[in-house]
Amino acid sequence: MGRSVPAVMRALDILELFGTAEDLSIPEIHARLDLPRTSVHELVGTLVERSYLTPVPGQPHRFRLGVGVFHLGATYAERLDLAREGQVAATEVAVACDETVHVAVLDGRHVIYVAKADCTHPVRMVSAVGRRLPAHCTAVGLMLLARLDSSRLDELYPIGDSLPALTKRSITSTTQLRTRLTEIRACGIAEEYCESNEAVACVAAPVTDRAGTTVAAISISVPTVRWTPERKDGLGRLVSDGAAALSARLGHVG
Repeated sequence: MGRSVPAVMRALDILELFGTAEDLSIPEIHARLDLPRTSVHELVGTLVERSYLTPVPGQPHRFRLGVGVFHLGATYAERLDLAREGQVAATEVAVACDETVHVAVLDGRHVIYVAKADCTHPVRMVSAVGRRLPAHCTAVGLMLLARLDSSRLDELYPIGDSLPALTKRSITSTTQLRTRLTEIRACGIAEEYCESNEAVACVAAPVTDRAGTTVAAISISVPTVRWTPERKDGLGRLVSDGAAALSARLGHVG
């Protein structure tokens, strides 16, 4: 990494000020950043020339973000890829816990795995990217269902429906499902024990995009021989951190 260029750093400092203020004048920028007024004039003039700032209509001595910033942000957003970014995040979490990590999206009443990172243990969960499972049987699916609004949930799971089971511990009624989703909303983490696989437990957390919309969930899957209440708590924190990191990669702030 080369050394920082002071003029570029100052220009970026000016742009970042507009993340906390809709518009600013040159004296206000000068006061907030403690930069020489002449430098502020020159930097703001250059940013206006390149359309990263623009004068406020009717107030030519005040400035706000210009269309150049929008173009850069839009280009960045277009190039984001959930599967690619999810693979990076899944790998980081898997390295931290040495367990299998999945990223999944909701597809109706099912989840589809879009990224996966394996552990190094000989005993591990057998799964694959592209696999499709009933959402109500998986931690990622339960997490995603918990983030739906009530009308969409009612549309997918009408009251009184029976649900297919993958194991004897799977949820089999919409009443059970709604009770479970209420619990998940309260704690912010979804977990399941032997509900999709007789020998595997999972914890999952939600992934949000730049608009604050839940677009995926990330989970850690652990064979029950390595599952303890104490470890579950630690994995819950780790999967939450992984979800936050992936959300940040997708442009979410906050």
